[in-house]
Order: sequence, then structure tokens, then C-alpha cells
Amino acid sequence: MEFSKILFVVTSHDQLGNTGRKTGIWIEEFAAPYYYFLDAGKKITIASPKGGQAPIDPKSNEPENRTPATVRYYSDPETIKRLGSTVKISEVSEKDFDTVFYPGGHGPMWDLPDNQDSIRLLESFVHAGKVLTLMCHSPVALKNVKGLDGDWLIRGKRVTAFTNGEESDAGLTWVVPEPVEDTLRNRFANFIKGENWMPFVTRDGKLITGQNPASSVLAAQTVMQVFERMK
Repeated sequence: MEFSKILFVVTSHDQLGNTGRKTGIWIEEFAAPYYYFLDAGKKITIASPKGGQAPIDPKSNEPENRTPATVRYYSDPETIKRLGSTVKISEVSEKDFDTVFYPGGHGPMWDLPDNQDSIRLLESFVHAGKVLTLMCHSPVALKNVKGLDGDWLIRGKRVTAFTNGEESDAGLTWVVPEPVEDTLRNRFANFIKGENWMPFVTRDGKLITGQNPASSVLAAQTVMQVFERMK
């Protein structure tokens, strides 16, 4: 199966709990997959709950967190403009895309688990038998998504996400509403993980999840591999 059109779904949330600090997308998790797909000739649309400017976690652009993809992003006015003018999730349809990709960052912890537009969108991709990919904190968006049988989509499925150990290392265990690993386990997911901060991606059928920012390229490569196998 060939694919050419990818929908990216990013957070609109920019407040890190009650800390007074800013959050949003972890820019590596957007930029690395975005350029991987763009360079492969794919067409990308970016959506968010509120539309418009998608917030970027300022910490993700600190020197120690920069990568070739993030450096490319900050020197790419066209993509900066695109991330500043996202469409609303409520205005996009699964029918117009071959696959969907959710970058992470802490922002999704607040505005994606209970967002009815996101839930509807993900369920429509599931019902259409399409590939879903969610990174780092964004698998929290699967919390209230149901599968074809009406049960939780992730019940019994192999998934990964930002681990409790990584959240502890980040010092944010008590800031987030609930650690994403706990959220997924509480929905009876078969949560598996690699070493903290190392690339790790898992796939269960057409559901792909990545553990952390270091996994972002591997996740995009996994999407490509799945479509290659489906040809």
C-alpha cells in the first residue's frame, strides 16, 4: 500500500501544570518525523485542538536538547509558519489521510486524553484500518479511545510511552495529571519499555508507539516499514 498524506496532531496546551513554566510540543518529536516524511515526498497537514499557533516547550530548544532536525526547524520559516497556523482537529477527516502521527511533549497530558475531537479522529482511523503512531507523552490520547469491539483500544495491546522512570528523571511525576505509563496500564495495556532515554518503539498491528524523544526517527522509520510490508 502506497501512502502520501500524513496528518500530524499536536497539542495546544502551553502551561506545565501549576509550575508557572511553559510546555507544549517537544520540538524534536515533531521536527524529526516531519522532515523524515517531508524528505520522502509525503504531504503533511498539521492539526491541534484549538488550531492556530501550536506551543513549543522552550526546554526542548535548549542547547543540550538540540538535534539536526530541531536546528533545521528553527531555520525553516515555512515550517515555523505551518506550526503557527494549524487547523483544528474538528475540521479534519480521516478520509483525507493515509495515516496519523501524534508527536509528544508534556502538553498532550492536559489537552488530549479527554478531547472528544481527538478521540473521534483516532477511532475513525481505527475503524478505517489505518496506521496510528503516537510518541512519548501523546499515547495518553489513547486513554479513552475504543476499538472495533467497543472495549478500550489498548486493552491487551503492546504499547510504550514516556516511562515512569523518565518522568521521575525529569522531576515532573507530581506535576503531570497522571504519569502516562500509569494511564496506559490502567487501561489494561501491555506496557513495554526499553532503557530510559534510549530509542524504543513498539508496534501492535497498526498501532505504533514510541517511548521518548530519542525514538522519534525510529517511529517514523517504523511507519514507512509498515507501509512497505502492506504493499
